[in-house]
Amino acid sequence: MAVRLPRPHHHDVRIAVGGFLGGLLLWGLGLSPRDAHASLVLWPAHWAVLVPLVVTAGCELLRRTRPKAALLIGTAALVADTVTLGSVATVVMFTDLMYAAVLYGTPASARRLPWLTGLLTVVGGVGPAAVWGDPDGLLIGVGVGVVALAPAATGSVVRNHREAAEAARLRAEQTALLAEMDRSQAVTAERARMARELHDMVANHLSAIAIHSTAALSIDEPGTSREALGVIRENSVAGLAEMRRLIGILRDGEGEPVATPTLDGLAALVDGARTNGLDVTLDADPGRVPAPVELAAYRIVQESLTNALKHASPGRVAVTLAERDGSLAVRVSSPYGDRDRPRAPGSGAGLVGMRERVALLHGTFEAGPEDSGRGTVWTVRATLPITHGGTE
Repeated sequence: MAVRLPRPHHHDVRIAVGGFLGGLLLWGLGLSPRDAHASLVLWPAHWAVLVPLVVTAGCELLRRTRPKAALLIGTAALVADTVTLGSVATVVMFTDLMYAAVLYGTPASARRLPWLTGLLTVVGGVGPAAVWGDPDGLLIGVGVGVVALAPAATGSVVRNHREAAEAARLRAEQTALLAEMDRSQAVTAERARMARELHDMVANHLSAIAIHSTAALSIDEPGTSREALGVIRENSVAGLAEMRRLIGILRDGEGEPVATPTLDGLAALVDGARTNGLDVTLDADPGRVPAPVELAAYRIVQESLTNALKHASPGRVAVTLAERDGSLAVRVSSPYGDRDRPRAPGSGAGLVGMRERVALLHGTFEAGPEDSGRGTVWTVRATLPITHGGTE
């Protein structure tokens, strides 16, 4: 079965062809580093230098795809070159094979080759000098260092720089990805906040408008219709004012900034609910609480009163706020069951918004029917930490 070699890189082909032609030119001109009478020359034939030259040039074709095999074969060719008249082109191409083996080889080869060539350099210099007792023996070590250690060290430096550049590129891509994820999460969070604010600002007024307009259409009494139209007008004006202030925020500075609701406004909120037909009692003495907790508590009471207006049976709605163990406890209960008066449809977005507000402050939230001394009531309970609350 034939072994299929990988296709060489076009740069490697140019290096191989250039090295071979350079060596061929030196051979044609008769330029060799040794003469036929040198002690190491065992193959003095003039054409013998072409054998390691051709082999080394062939190894250059594998320098990028098979760097380890190319270096091993090239080392054998270099050894063969030392027993001929020699060719500078063969030595130069071998240094490139050593460089490529470190640069393109496995991480293990990249770590070991510089240490191995360094050891050979030291042994090649100290050994002959110690055996022969001649300092000129150190020149052998210098030769090994130039041919093997220098290209291996250069390849190691280039490889480290490339790996550092690649790591920096990956970090930059990861940073950009994380920044995009943060931006998307920030946009999503802002959209959710705007949805909650829009719902809480206008839902109460629109629910009152829907209920009283339905009552005005279904009850043929001039006095009742006039009273319902008055309530509709009040809620329409208030709802439009809230919408204008919200649009002012979205337009980034147009108009006056929206005043953040506070717990001091609960009395006015309850009075408005009473005007819309609810029997509401308020028991609130929370003291000073952080602004995010104050806003969340106000919106929870506002949405609970809106839901009571839309869904609760006739009866008393109780609103209670109290500070307990470093938390603000909010409780709103209303009669549970079908109303006799017309109802406005609800989508459940109010409960979702209340739950999100409480979650942002790391509090707890519950809503559902429960038994009481006056029958089944729908109760909304929220506990908002005061000491380590979050922000809207």
